[in-house]
Amino acid sequence: MSGIRATVRSAPGAQPNPFAKCDMSVTQTERDETGQASGRKCWNCQAAVTGTHFCAACGKIQPLPAGADYFAFFGLPEKLSLDDTQLESEFHTLSWKLHPDNFVRSSDFERELSLNRSSELNDAYRTLREPISRVEYLLLRRGLRKEGTAKQQAPPELLEEVFELNESLDELREARAGGAEVAALRERLGAAHKNFQKKLEEVDAELSQIGKEWDALLDAGAHEAKQQALLARMNVALNRRSYIRNLVAGVQKELAEV
Repeated sequence: MSGIRATVRSAPGAQPNPFAKCDMSVTQTERDETGQASGRKCWNCQAAVTGTHFCAACGKIQPLPAGADYFAFFGLPEKLSLDDTQLESEFHTLSWKLHPDNFVRSSDFERELSLNRSSELNDAYRTLREPISRVEYLLLRRGLRKEGTAKQQAPPELLEEVFELNESLDELREARAGGAEVAALRERLGAAHKNFQKKLEEVDAELSQIGKEWDALLDAGAHEAKQQALLARMNVALNRRSYIRNLVAGVQKELAEV
């Protein structure tokens, strides 16, 4: 097992953070009791704007409020349990309303808003439609996840299994390169793959439960300390999931090699 550094080795197949350059992912929105940004006026008629995208008085498309986020884009609270059918329906409705074809005779300002909003809509929908990406987005907004700040490490409870897995992967590569028989090694890796796939399912179930607890905290109006404690648990679970997911992907890649 010499040369194995599971505690500092990044899991294979790690992907760049999809939200790292998104302004809406790292800012909080000031909202009133309806969930909408407060204190806004229409740029065209100066009426109070109570919706996110259009003025109810004159119908003009509106700039997003400062600090707008993906949840607010769809008029949703920061909850992790969403109605997928409702989200998809709202996405299609907004796609039609915000489409640039509806603004061909409008001002340059309105056409630019439409183009930007259509792009933001697609980003918001891609993020919120997946449960795991919703969790990651929430943590990014709350400042608990930052890209490139530390190397990914194996969770302590998985160290022994990760050591064994890395050893098996090294043995398979060496055997393959030397033309040796690899059937037994592939069988061992197949068993390891099933083991880590099961762990991935377990951490997904854990994140689902934490998400329900988060939604309950929001409904109860829990104070910031309780929210932060739950977000920290969420972050630990998501880190563990990310590591295990990349292990699974790495083993799948090796097993796919002839």
